[in-house]
Amino acid sequence: MILEMKVPSPGESITEVEIAEWLVQDGDYVEKDQAIAEVDSDKATLELPAEASGIITLKAEEGDAVAVGQVVCLIDTSAEAPASSTYEGGDEGGNTDAEQDLAKDQKATPNKENHEKAPNPAQKTYASGVASPAAKKILAEKNMESSSVSGTGKDGRITKEDAVNAVPSMGTPTGGNRGTSRSKMSMLRRKVAERLVEAKNTTAMLTTFNEVDMSPIFALRKEYKEAFKAKHGVSLGFMSFFTLAVVRALKLYPAVNSMIDGKEMLSYDFVDISIAVSGPKGLMVPVIRNAENLSFRGVESEVKRLAIRARDGQITVDEMTGGTFTISNGGVFGSMLSTPIINPPQSGILGMHNIVERPVAIDGKVEIRPIMYVALSYDHRIIDGKESVGFLVAVKEALENPTELLMNNDVKKALEL
Repeated sequence: MILEMKVPSPGESITEVEIAEWLVQDGDYVEKDQAIAEVDSDKATLELPAEASGIITLKAEEGDAVAVGQVVCLIDTSAEAPASSTYEGGDEGGNTDAEQDLAKDQKATPNKENHEKAPNPAQKTYASGVASPAAKKILAEKNMESSSVSGTGKDGRITKEDAVNAVPSMGTPTGGNRGTSRSKMSMLRRKVAERLVEAKNTTAMLTTFNEVDMSPIFALRKEYKEAFKAKHGVSLGFMSFFTLAVVRALKLYPAVNSMIDGKEMLSYDFVDISIAVSGPKGLMVPVIRNAENLSFRGVESEVKRLAIRARDGQITVDEMTGGTFTISNGGVFGSMLSTPIINPPQSGILGMHNIVERPVAIDGKVEIRPIMYVALSYDHRIIDGKESVGFLVAVKEALENPTELLMNNDVKKALEL
């Protein structure tokens, strides 16, 4: 029986995928549920499992865009699995020792019928590299030597056409490698590019900046991070502080937790935080659902879970769909300052950056403090300057006074210690 394997729908609104890589060869025997291909949608990279055991025949090439429901391979379910044991005294194909020796002899001594003589290299003649008068004039105008051009005329003579097609060297030759390579962008990367351009072209995007003194968070992590990890199995990182600070700020400025839907503004009474992470296939944005209900432990556990799934290529479309606000941490790559691009249809994104010790004025004295620059990009169509600046100041206040504003003056209770 021949089974036609069709592309399953990876999620709502997705109509086509791209064959990123075949994990099997045409004619291979595959087992049921074995991963046979990786397919890219505009939201994620997913594995395609075999629907039955048998011999596979591929019907699409790597890089092909195929519609959902299209047949991409055939599986002959009547084919028997190859024997797991080898023939006694022979190789995996059942050949005896004598047959193997004969095969080796045939490879070592090819006969006249199957031996093709290698072509002789082109012989140089007196005319090789000699330019015709017309070619010589053209090469002189290009300031080129005839020795730099390969002739295609009789006996290797340089013709007028050779001179016209010759490209002069730009700059001084260095002898170094000047090769180039070209590779096709994945469907996921192309979709990310389209969305970024769309965000720039369809939103009135502005960015406001501020700085955060991270000393209070450093002190809390230094005192409690070991106990936190010992009890909960996850580290007490910066993401939980920033996520809960964003949740607080969104409650104070709900317009930032809104988006435009036609001629209406759609506001949410919940907070789904998208976190931008770098995966093996590029940028991915999994979502922390109902962050307003999570504790420090809950945020850190969810960040770890989503990051591992993104890294291992197991993230699903549903886990990256939605989100009412995004946090992007460019600081892990060393970014000092940036203007993050809105993740449409959201209206705001907070950019975190690296932490650098800087001199700051504290009570009239200069002190060295760990400072992080933060940036809020927002859609000015529904978020005014007052709200955007107020939101970022609220985030700053919570991060610089986390014990009071994020932990209700009870650190151990907030950290569940």
